[in-house]
Amino acid sequence: MKGYVLNPDKEYVERIIEGIYKKEGHCPCRVKVDDTTLCPCDEFIQKGICKCKLYIPLEEKK
Repeated sequence: MKGYVLNPDKEYVERIIEGIYKKEGHCPCRVKVDDTTLCPCDEFIQKGICKCKLYIPLEEKK
């Protein structure tokens, strides 16, 4: 998504990706598992909100 980058914290990203793998492609911070929670989830695609902080806005990158 334009205006967002992968979180620069490599260890954090690794943990989130492991969670996505364990949940078979679904966002690890979501309890509900359906088509809307496949990573990147619908909330991120539609509203730019990534609750697990895998993707962060460019202005937050440090």
